[in-house]
Amino acid sequence: MRYDNGGDLLVAVLRELGIDTVFGIVSVHNLPLVEAVDRELRFVPVRHEASAVNAADAYGRARGTLGCALTSTGTGAGNAAGSLIESLSAGSSVLHITGQVESEFLGSGRGFIHETKDQLGMLTAVSAYAASVPDAERAGRILREAARAALTAPGGPASVEWPVDLQYAAQTDEPAELSASDAPIVPASELAAAGALLASAHRPLIWAGGGAATARGELARLLEATGAGLLTSNSGRGAVPEDHEQVVGNFATTPAVRALLADADVLVTVGTHFRSNETADYTLELPGAHIQIDVDAAALGRVYPAAHALHGDAAAALTGLLPHARPAEAGWTDRVAAVRTEVRATLHDNIGPQAAICDAIRAALPREAVVARDVTIPSSSWGNRLLEMYDPRDNVFPRGGGIGQGLGMGIGAALARPDAPTVVIAGDGGLAVHLGELLTLAQERPRLTLIVFNDGGYGVLRNMQDRYSERRSGVDLVTPDFELLARACGLPYARISAEEHAGPVLSEAVASGGPTLVEVDLTALGPMKNPFTPPVRIPGQ
Repeated sequence: MRYDNGGDLLVAVLRELGIDTVFGIVSVHNLPLVEAVDRELRFVPVRHEASAVNAADAYGRARGTLGCALTSTGTGAGNAAGSLIESLSAGSSVLHITGQVESEFLGSGRGFIHETKDQLGMLTAVSAYAASVPDAERAGRILREAARAALTAPGGPASVEWPVDLQYAAQTDEPAELSASDAPIVPASELAAAGALLASAHRPLIWAGGGAATARGELARLLEATGAGLLTSNSGRGAVPEDHEQVVGNFATTPAVRALLADADVLVTVGTHFRSNETADYTLELPGAHIQIDVDAAALGRVYPAAHALHGDAAAALTGLLPHARPAEAGWTDRVAAVRTEVRATLHDNIGPQAAICDAIRAALPREAVVARDVTIPSSSWGNRLLEMYDPRDNVFPRGGGIGQGLGMGIGAALARPDAPTVVIAGDGGLAVHLGELLTLAQERPRLTLIVFNDGGYGVLRNMQDRYSERRSGVDLVTPDFELLARACGLPYARISAEEHAGPVLSEAVASGGPTLVEVDLTALGPMKNPFTPPVRIPGQ
């Protein structure tokens, strides 16, 4: 098949992939691509290349598929690198297409506009896959190879650089069916051995990570068959809806759950990588009778030893274990439910007046809604734990821990799921990193409520310095007048300064059907009972 230029080819491939929305910034070195996408699909002109990747990332997460970002070459591609690292950390599926200088000047080092040294090397370092389009005959194949790599577990971003002269050239291509690589199959003998251990369990626990998202039904059936308690990483939240009485959730390091782990006799973990902030810097103790399931062979036994390391697809492995499941001993499932209630009640009490906002968000949202979160105290303390999730696709957050990505992610998720509302939880410090995306929000007008928790700076680091140091450094920041800022951007504005404001304000914002900026005045609202500090060790303390 022949296409007039690379833009037309790109549109055809994106349609094959089921992508209808692309995020990016137009440039002289991607103009044919942007023009075609804008003409045939939906092009969302974000204000920074990092946000383009964040939005594409969240678009894919919210749909359970692939997102696409278009950036310029050189500095533009460099701007995208940080968000590519987030996608790599999360294993999320992003097709990142960046321009490149004309083929005849590529690698010449003569300072051609937008040229950078070894752009492909940079992209290789921050992507799961990276390639350069060498001619107009192979562009389609490379785009599909990149998409396949991004969609194949353990996932991650796939970057393609495309010289601009080859974008303008006529393309030849043959459509091809895209399928991700088959996951490895766990040998029957290994499943049988792991099944024998599971069958011996009297007090079982299961821990679900992001890899459990593709095995939700199988996980729920194993939970019901065993009467086990379900712990989760942040990424595993919603694999079984969090209002299920056996779902303890993302509370592994709390005293009550540590005691539960100490008494458990078998632990099954599914697609979790035991990140440092979810294991108290790896000091959390797990049962020795550990069955670990992961499609990523490198993850098996990497953090905690596994009595049975099952390398394969989560759904298939759980299906193989299910015939070996036996009900837990009398009283164990009741204890799980009691711990679930205890850890939630304790956190709800500890966050003081912010509990009213957590409750109001959940009450205002329908069951199917996206909650996108930046790295900020409300997210880290209760948004990542207490605010219930019912589907992994609703749970959008920066797994790599970098601030400033929440709004871009929220925009991507909201445009991926236009029939459901999206809420973004952000801090004033993180929002300032990409403040320009307020203009994207105003321009695209998705069903997005942006809740900005204003404490005048970087609250997490401020609390750390107040606890461990004698002075503050770099944490107290000038904050804009958010009401004037919203007005300047043409966005509706509301303010929460007391607990009783939370319900009415958030209900009205979510019901509005469009964007609203809601400021939470934390000084007026009042402090948590205990200042939140991140779960990281300070050497020497």
